[in-house]
Amino acid sequence: MAYTTINKSTDYFNTVTYTGNGSTTQTITGVGFQPDWVWLKNRSTTNDHNVYDVVRGSSKRLEPNNTNAEVDIGSDFTFQSDGFYVGDRGDTNGNGNSQVAWNWKAGGSGSANTDGTINTTSTSVNTTAGFSISKYTATGNNATVGHGLGAVPKMIIIKDLEDSGGSNWGVYHNSIGNTNFLELNTTAALDTSIGLWNNTTPTSSVFSIGTNDRVNNVGNDFIAYCFAEKTGYSKFGSYVGNGNANGTFVYTGFKPAFVMVKASSDTSAWYIYDNKRAGYNVKNYQLYPNANNAEGTTDQVDLLSNGFKWRDITGDPNSSGRTYIYMAIGQSLVGSNNIPCTAR
Repeated sequence: MAYTTINKSTDYFNTVTYTGNGSTTQTITGVGFQPDWVWLKNRSTTNDHNVYDVVRGSSKRLEPNNTNAEVDIGSDFTFQSDGFYVGDRGDTNGNGNSQVAWNWKAGGSGSANTDGTINTTSTSVNTTAGFSISKYTATGNNATVGHGLGAVPKMIIIKDLEDSGGSNWGVYHNSIGNTNFLELNTTAALDTSIGLWNNTTPTSSVFSIGTNDRVNNVGNDFIAYCFAEKTGYSKFGSYVGNGNANGTFVYTGFKPAFVMVKASSDTSAWYIYDNKRAGYNVKNYQLYPNANNAEGTTDQVDLLSNGFKWRDITGDPNSSGRTYIYMAIGQSLVGSNNIPCTAR
């Protein structure tokens, strides 16, 4: 089997933690590259999540746990060559607060993609890591939008940037199919009531959108974060919980550095785990993309050399019989023979 060569996964995704200083600004380094998408959360308090990307511009904030439209915060956030700069905002630089930032590398500011029936304003793409960011203006008609990946996306996250009344985030995941969707900012189970994806599976060049305002509110600008699967680096799939402390094991083929899960069959929170905030088993603390909650400290999951295993019997994300979708990004090396390294 051929693999995409990713000799160092931290060249494309990395988590950094830092402590806010409150009264002054600070530059956060140690990412290892200039990020194109940064997702930040104050771990200590109930501040909202913050998302910034290079396509919309570094001053434009979105909040994954809210329906709010995009907000311009001026110079309080900028991308840097080895990380980013934060101002004196409490949500990203609260005095003494523990902060986390998840960082992805796309392809810089990007350029227009003309593969779909809607031309993107700009598409920033990293085909090696299987990640792209696309901004498009909705027509209100059934349409396709180019993602630039050269591979079929397994997960797509879309947000209306302009709806002043508030619009939920739409999530496509290959495990729930092209007739269903989830909402990043809610606990709702999968929904089949509207054709968000025009009942059409994405291709290696485009993804499809229906006429619903969630993804196609005529005249409004939207942002789409698209992920393709790369063996030895990323995996998008599903599992069934067993409600046992000897919980379900999910094979990824690499050691996860970032895991996001959500019950698709039932109402439940979204969960994010990573290898930096506590960084050892079973102490891998959870944050909640759909909520502004501070970091949880329940011992829930082991991040292993070839996947992750649940260790919690109190409910999500390992409730007996529930089906969950997941997104995993790896902490792995690929050798010169193009084969992912594995533990002995």
